[in-house]
Amino acid sequence: MKKIGILFGMEDTFPWAFIERVNALSNGECHAQALKIDQLQQGKHYGYAVIIDRISHDVPFYRAYLKNAAAQGTYVINNPFWWSADEKFFNNTLMTRLNIPVPKTMLLPSHQRPANTTESSFRNLEFPLDWEAIFSYVGFPCYLKPHDGGGWKNVYRCETKEQFWASYAQSEQLVMMLQEEVDFDLYYRVYCVGQKYVHIMPYEPRNQPHLRYQTDSRFNREGNEKLFSQMHELTLRINKALGYDFNTVEFAVRDGIPYAIDFCNPAPDADKNSVGEENYQWIVEHSARFAIEKAKQHKEGKVSLAWGDFVKDSLKEN
Repeated sequence: MKKIGILFGMEDTFPWAFIERVNALSNGECHAQALKIDQLQQGKHYGYAVIIDRISHDVPFYRAYLKNAAAQGTYVINNPFWWSADEKFFNNTLMTRLNIPVPKTMLLPSHQRPANTTESSFRNLEFPLDWEAIFSYVGFPCYLKPHDGGGWKNVYRCETKEQFWASYAQSEQLVMMLQEEVDFDLYYRVYCVGQKYVHIMPYEPRNQPHLRYQTDSRFNREGNEKLFSQMHELTLRINKALGYDFNTVEFAVRDGIPYAIDFCNPAPDADKNSVGEENYQWIVEHSARFAIEKAKQHKEGKVSLAWGDFVKDSLKEN
C-alpha cells in the first residue's frame, strides 16, 4: 500500500478532507495520513510515496525534511528545491519570455544594508538609482512588495512619490519590487493542480479576506467564453513553465486582456471558510486524485520531482 502524507500547520479543514477523500478514492491501494516526524536522519527514507506540503515555507526544518524525502524518491508537491529558489521577480521575468502579460515591474535593492555588509559590498550599485526613470516606467499608483514574499505581507500601495519613500523606508532590509497597478475591470483567481486541472474562481482582492470570493454575474463564464479560455490556457502555460503541481494564478483583466498578477502561490488558500463550498470541494477532489495518481506511479528509490519547462528545456539544449 502506497503511503501519502500531508504536512500542514494551522489550517484545519482542507488537510483532513484531503486525507478522507484519498482514502475513499484509492480502493485500498493508497493510505493518506497527517505526516508525523519524530526524527530526521540523513539519507533515510520514511516510507512516503507522495507528500503534500502546506507549511514548509514557514518552517525551515520541514523544508529540510522534504528535500531529504525527495532525495529518497518521494514525490513532493510542490518541489522543495525549486520552491526554495523561486521568487516573484524572476517569475515576472520568465513571463516576459513567454509573452504572457504582466504588470510593469522594477526590482529595488533593500532600503537598509543587509546585516554583515558595508558600503564596499555595494560598489557595483550606482547611487542614487535613476529614480525618475523608475517612476516614469512604473507610474503611479503602484505597489511596493517583497520580491519573494506572499500573503500580502509588507505590501504597500503608493499614489505619490512621498508615499513611496515612506513605504520604502518601512521595508528595511527586504528586497522589494515596484509594480504597476493594473486598473482592472474583472479579477479572477485560478487553481491549477498537476499542471492539467484548472478551476477559475471570481475574486475581489480589494475586499476583506473572507469576502474576496464572490459570485457577481459579471464574473460568470457565460458571455466571457473567450476570456475564460485565455485564462485556462495561460494558467497551464505558467504552471508548466514553473513546474508547480499545486498553485494559484491571479489575473487582473484590463480592456479584455488578462494580466498575470500573482502566480507563485505553492501553498494556496484551500480553507473551506474562505474559498467557499464549491471551490473547496473542487480542490479537495482534484488534489486527492492527483496525489493518488502520483503515488501509483511511484517506484521505490527512483527520484521523481516536477521541474518547470524552462529548466527541462535548458537541460535538453545542453
